[in-house]
Amino acid sequence: MIDAHLLLVEDEQRLAEVLQKQLNESGFRADIASDGYVGKKMMEQGNYDLVILDINLPLMNGYELCSEIRKTNSNTPIIMLTALGTPENKLIGFESGADDYVLKPFDFRELLARINVFLKRSNGKILTNQKLKIMDLEMDTDSKTVMRSGKRIELTAKEFSLMELLVRNKNKVLTREYIIEKVWNLDFETGTNIIDVYVNYLRKKIDKDFEPKLIHTKFGFGFYCNENEL
Repeated sequence: MIDAHLLLVEDEQRLAEVLQKQLNESGFRADIASDGYVGKKMMEQGNYDLVILDINLPLMNGYELCSEIRKTNSNTPIIMLTALGTPENKLIGFESGADDYVLKPFDFRELLARINVFLKRSNGKILTNQKLKIMDLEMDTDSKTVMRSGKRIELTAKEFSLMELLVRNKNKVLTREYIIEKVWNLDFETGTNIIDVYVNYLRKKIDKDFEPKLIHTKFGFGFYCNENEL
């Protein structure tokens, strides 16, 4: 996506300046915010296509800023760029609404590839006004809203992506490896239980108060979405 407008929220001045220069040379327009509060104000006042966000920020940390952005903006991709790499850190990041998680130190080429992937997806959404449906569950992929039996269900960005993947592939058992590739872009260690955690989140929101149950496990194989167990 040529001339995309990016916001880089990073308090390490040298790193921020180097990244801004590299992004500009790659054809983007990149603005810098040196703390979370300024980043929040710039998001409110600007029209950004993607956000690159550190976690350890002054005034408002990256988790808090990400959550604040998601209160009013469910579509703009957010990539967390941080040295905090534990599974717990990643889980909090995705729960806050991040779309991807890149660890420092990093190769700029890898970051650039991820930026381009998300910008292509965002640009393509303009042409894919779709509403997905299974039984009494409806998903709007543009507004990122989910309804079941007329009741609105609030999902985080990763919860929505996982549920969308399951609904698009209804009646098909999806392996953990496939889900990690499609939803988390292979950014997780083998053996992580992140998928099980998120499936549990979805079951509490999608199935707990409704019948029939839509999200199922085929033990030894993976997960699938259907009104009946296979």
